[in-house]
Amino acid sequence: MRWQQLQQIVQDQSLFETSLFLTGDVTHHQAQRQLSDWTRAKKLIQLRRGIYTLPHQSLHPFVVANHLVSGSYVSLQMALAYYHLIPEHVAVVTSVTTQRPGKYENKFGRFTYRHINPSLFFGIEHRLLVNDEYAYVAMPEKALLDLVHFRPQGDSREYIESLRLQNLEILDLERLHHLAERSGKPKLKRAANMIEIIARHEADEYEPL
Repeated sequence: MRWQQLQQIVQDQSLFETSLFLTGDVTHHQAQRQLSDWTRAKKLIQLRRGIYTLPHQSLHPFVVANHLVSGSYVSLQMALAYYHLIPEHVAVVTSVTTQRPGKYENKFGRFTYRHINPSLFFGIEHRLLVNDEYAYVAMPEKALLDLVHFRPQGDSREYIESLRLQNLEILDLERLHHLAERSGKPKLKRAANMIEIIARHEADEYEPL
């Protein structure tokens, strides 16, 4: 395949995989060798093994995160920062997947993936980000519960207060409890109760006179 042919094939695709080039008599080895040559020539950027993009592409990191590991969604600290629920800047795009955990780094940032049981794979939205880019992101309530799930003693008041949660008015407390109940995890149910106490206390403190 010539470079001009590749450009025509991928012109409407922000990300593409090696399998896209396995047409006709082209073998996987031949496709991989050609892609490696274009990558060395800086005509392509390899995001991870088997996934590429063109150098001029400007992609939202959440979109990249979804593609690096299929069947994943952005959650945990990055999702909480996205919703402005925590004050800290988060440098790593944190995601959850039913596949193996992993880490990747490329021109779009650093990405980490935590493994979660398929029974807890819910509470996700396909969100519009910018410029018609969409990504799967945890609902704010689920991002918080995911963080609690992975943290030892994450349901303790001490830990939840250490997150310095803010803008708690955006949380749907009814949804929070529904998601916790759906998980079937006593730990998440306790955390939901504690988060509601903190949220209502904050609301009372800032209630206008």
